Amino acid sequence: MDATDRVGTTGPTAPEPAPRVRVAGPAGAVRRGPLVGLALACHPGPALAVTALACTLAVGAGLGGPRAALVTAAVLTGQLSVGWCNDAYDARRDARAGRRGKPASDGTVRTGAVWAAAGIALALCVPLSLACGGLAGAVHLAAVAVAWLYNLRLKATVLSWLPYVTGFGLLPAAVTLTLPGQPWPRWWTVAAGALLGLAAHLADTLPDIAADRAAGVTGLPHRLGAAGTRLLLPLPLLAAAAVLAFGPPGPVGAGGGTALVLAGAAAVAGPACGRRWRKAALGGAVAAAAVDVGLLALRGSAQV
Repeated sequence: MDATDRVGTTGPTAPEPAPRVRVAGPAGAVRRGPLVGLALACHPGPALAVTALACTLAVGAGLGGPRAALVTAAVLTGQLSVGWCNDAYDARRDARAGRRGKPASDGTVRTGAVWAAAGIALALCVPLSLACGGLAGAVHLAAVAVAWLYNLRLKATVLSWLPYVTGFGLLPAAVTLTLPGQPWPRWWTVAAGALLGLAAHLADTLPDIAADRAAGVTGLPHRLGAAGTRLLLPLPLLAAAAVLAFGPPGPVGAGGGTALVLAGAAAVAGPACGRRWRKAALGGAVAAAAVDVGLLALRGSAQV
């Protein structure tokens, strides 16, 4: 699952074509073509970040090159489907709000084309996931399903955090169940993934809380407000680092202690700078998550 603004404000209904509203950009701005718009509509940053995390887990779990590539491809297609679904479903709302940087709502690419891309990516995700094994495929497809549920239903509810926690928590299982014998992951890997999912939701939503509220989105971060979300964000990031440092058996060691300090510093610094830099909280969360992934590899937490 991605860690982006991924949802409409009502339940799943038949999608209507978004009005081709063009949002004026800065003077001299280069107009994007439909292919570039389609690429940007998939939320490439979060999609690639989650895919890279899955690849790291696959390599750390001891999967060979072909199996690791298969897991990575399955996760990538799932993330692409979720990102395109989000932009297509939100296109009308984004057009009414005049939000910039949304290719499906500003006329850069037709909403129907984005829906088609989401459907194709999802159709590819199913056989790629099942090729990892029946149980591994079912777990990964469940994670993709909850991400679509976020887009279509839960984003505007108090349960907006649940798909992130569930999707990120299931990711290690989707990887380890691909191994011979289909072993389940260690508890600390699942717990850390779930905590990072919660942090991703808070960090991704924080910069847009005011705009989302104006559009009628009232998920958990919107109910907490910007100040409350900024205060809460460091907690799951710190908790994830602590789980990865102290969960595995054996001493933490100097490397684990250093990673814990770095993750904590990034977790606190991002929200603290959020008033001056709009994306600071998200940047801090990404930095802390990167340290957590390194700590996971260092402690062997991805192995079973």
